[in-house]
Amino acid sequence: MKHVAILSMANLDDFEVYDELLDEPFLNAGWQTHTVDWHDKNINWSKFDVVLIRSPWDYQQYEQEFIDVLETIEASSARLENDMTTVRWNINKKYLAELQQKHVAIVPTLWKDTFIADEVASYFDHFNADQIVIKPCVSANADNTFWLHKDTASAAIGDLEVAFANGDFMVQPFMESVIDEGEYSCFYFNGQYSHSILKTPKANDFRVQEEHGGRLKLVEPEASLLAHAQQALLQLPSIPMYARLDFVRYRQGFAMMEAELIEPSLYFNMDPHSPQRFVDCFIERLGQ
Repeated sequence: MKHVAILSMANLDDFEVYDELLDEPFLNAGWQTHTVDWHDKNINWSKFDVVLIRSPWDYQQYEQEFIDVLETIEASSARLENDMTTVRWNINKKYLAELQQKHVAIVPTLWKDTFIADEVASYFDHFNADQIVIKPCVSANADNTFWLHKDTASAAIGDLEVAFANGDFMVQPFMESVIDEGEYSCFYFNGQYSHSILKTPKANDFRVQEEHGGRLKLVEPEASLLAHAQQALLQLPSIPMYARLDFVRYRQGFAMMEAELIEPSLYFNMDPHSPQRFVDCFIERLGQ
């Protein structure tokens, strides 16, 4: 029996987690799963054959500590998936600018290193938009993500100053298609397509995560969406064990919102065959 650590966090009461759906297919393949809190300082990582990063959903609050833990894992005899190179590349959303240079369509974005209150009005002018979204370049779960209206943005200045006092951030026009249609997620395991879902926010919100009231639907993606996803996948620095590629409809096609390669929910609950696909791809990746 081999052993795989499912890297998580101690308290997931406020989150929807589906990693336990991997337990049975892993066991059938000769692997025992162990859910491990990434904050635990007393773990001998070498007792695991593989460590899978799955649901450490507070990592953005402890970025350097998280990196240190992953480096410790990678220095052990355990195999880290996704690996450290992928995590370092993906942890700051400026990777989107790199993908854009490789002709991946992304949502139009302004990249800012320092928050200056007097510049906020210019963000609306830059995009010729009445609504914008501002979020940290290192973030998860829509933490510190602001949906601003031009007429009322000044009321949020104090919160913005606090949120972005010590970190870079990104500004995008608000995508009406998120409200009108939703956000698509396409899932790939070891480079192989698995499934897609459509996430739609609750009324008067723009956040599509379940924890914020978002609704999920398994969908058969149209050819154009799959083409965009496949193109983006091939522009990643390497093919990861798992990838969630998020898109919104934009103009005559689709634009990438994010390429989630660190700890995305893979929504195993939405496609009953996806846990087995994941394990099959995992075994194939390990050459077994």
